[in-house]
Amino acid sequence: MSSFKDHFSTQSSDYSKYRPDYPQELYDFILSELKERKTAWDCGTGNGQAAIILSEYFEKVYATDPSAEQIKNASFKKNIEYRIASAENSTLPDKSIDLITVAQALHWFDFDKFYSEVRRVSKPNALLAIWSYETCQIDAEIDKIFSRLYKEILGEYWAYERRHVENAYRDIPFPFNDVKEKIFQMKKQWNLDDFMGYLSTWSAVQKYIKTSGANPLELVKNDFEKSWGNSTTVKEVSFPITVKIGRI
Repeated sequence: MSSFKDHFSTQSSDYSKYRPDYPQELYDFILSELKERKTAWDCGTGNGQAAIILSEYFEKVYATDPSAEQIKNASFKKNIEYRIASAENSTLPDKSIDLITVAQALHWFDFDKFYSEVRRVSKPNALLAIWSYETCQIDAEIDKIFSRLYKEILGEYWAYERRHVENAYRDIPFPFNDVKEKIFQMKKQWNLDDFMGYLSTWSAVQKYIKTSGANPLELVKNDFEKSWGNSTTVKEVSFPITVKIGRI
């Protein structure tokens, strides 16, 4: 297994609870390009968000992640087989997969080694679909506080790889055929507790806590509360999400 930077095991149960779900339109876009729907591999599955949806369309879904804690908190279905494995060494058979998906995880991979693994496990004309979502928007006042947390308070605590998410994976090589790209909006209806729960799953928040012993969310909590109004009020939180597909 390749070197694995584990940024999420500590908060894996919260990750499962608070991370937003991907829009159905994204899956429809990917599925419309497929020639066969027997086997899928969700790589870097985390808590299995994408694997659960894929299991509705495929006979068999393999879902891999190097984090045992993430797998432990995943949702199970009969046709999903979870494996603790790296992206670069999936342990899957040669030429066995119709669709490979990577949801908000590609920036952690060794690109060349992963793409070599993709080619090894793919059937002819299989698809690779990758996607990532950027920072969210709520309203001007809350977004300003959000930006201060993200850039000023947590700036030095973000991993180097985070830059790929910020530019929608534009700088990551994608050496495949018939490449198509599309942007969707991932929307959630959250109260303030939901929103703060999501922020707590950030790897930079966890690194800040581990480094300083203090929770950086406490530095903005009062400002968020004032701007939000009634904390039980539900607001729409929107994330732009970019998906790219290529044929193997």
